[in-house]
Amino acid sequence: MNNALDDINNYAQILGKIVGKVERNFEAYGEGFYGFNLAISRLSEEIDTIPVTISERIVKAKELNLVEGEELCLSGEFRSYNKNVDGKSRLMLHFFVHNVISEEELLNANDLEPVLGDYVPVNKEHGANHNLIKLEGFICKPPIYRVTPFNREICDVLLAINRPNHTSKTFCKSDYIPCILWGRNARFAGKMAIGDKIRVMGRIQSRDYNKKQENGAFEVKTAYEISCQSVVLCENESKSKKEEEIV
Repeated sequence: MNNALDDINNYAQILGKIVGKVERNFEAYGEGFYGFNLAISRLSEEIDTIPVTISERIVKAKELNLVEGEELCLSGEFRSYNKNVDGKSRLMLHFFVHNVISEEELLNANDLEPVLGDYVPVNKEHGANHNLIKLEGFICKPPIYRVTPFNREICDVLLAINRPNHTSKTFCKSDYIPCILWGRNARFAGKMAIGDKIRVMGRIQSRDYNKKQENGAFEVKTAYEISCQSVVLCENESKSKKEEEIV
């Protein structure tokens, strides 16, 4: 019987260039972490700008030059944490780096970790997608299904992703990741319920929006979410989860 921790439920690969400043953000248990934004080109040539967190130990081991314009290919997880902003708790999202993929590995996609299934991994030479993510977690809020004035079907889903503690072999906390689905996937997800376990694949995207302030002015904000290209309902696991909650 496979241990649940053996299954990778949060894995992503991104390829892009550093934009803006690189800052040493915080230290935990004697380990420092840097933060910066990575600009990733979509196939449509639009740009997603994703916040990245990387350990200083990885920077030193890989002899990285963290300066604006530097191109990096990274693998890791998309994580969340709560931050107090103006007296309110705000969900913050960032890409947490586990590994830096070398130029040689980039040119040979077959050497990269095969956790993305049939999805083509990041491959610089062949122009494959530079932004791929796989998530598996539980729906923790009722899905919001809607149809736009242009008759486009959209569904918003908030996933709770268990984050394993590999030392104690337990789950230490959960990451809460917003996901957005389109068309028939939106209709499918719109009929799901809290507690359902699903698996999604897609890309990490950034989206600017205008938020109205108390004084009536508008401020440009950036939201981060997973634009899902596929969704699978893990029926047996979802059923077991619901039965546990009932008992």
